[in-house]
Amino acid sequence: MEFFAKAACHLTPETLQQRLSGPELAAWCPSIDRVLWWDGEQGDIYCLWGQFRVRRECIRDGLRFTLPGCPNALAWTLTCEPADSANPGVLVHCTINRSEHEPDFIESIELFVDDWRSGLERQG
Repeated sequence: MEFFAKAACHLTPETLQQRLSGPELAAWCPSIDRVLWWDGEQGDIYCLWGQFRVRRECIRDGLRFTLPGCPNALAWTLTCEPADSANPGVLVHCTINRSEHEPDFIESIELFVDDWRSGLERQG
């Protein structure tokens, strides 16, 4: 399943990649309660689904985060649209490896994606 949101902000890929390091995750997304530890490009977070290992990866025009131990293989990307595009901002794209799921879990993912949208808008 896929989930999308568009943050109305003016972050560049470089700014996003520099400012959004692992230790800063909780400051950017209210669904992430705290970062328990971080080393390099991975660490453990406590979020609305519990404790998970998270990995951070710089990608073209943004960042990708994965939860490798998640039973649903949850991952999300934050991709900056060019500032001169007709609709600048940051696209939040979240996926899980299931085509169907319980309605309450789907609702929690929608909340997670919306929390990223609002967090990006506050930061940028």
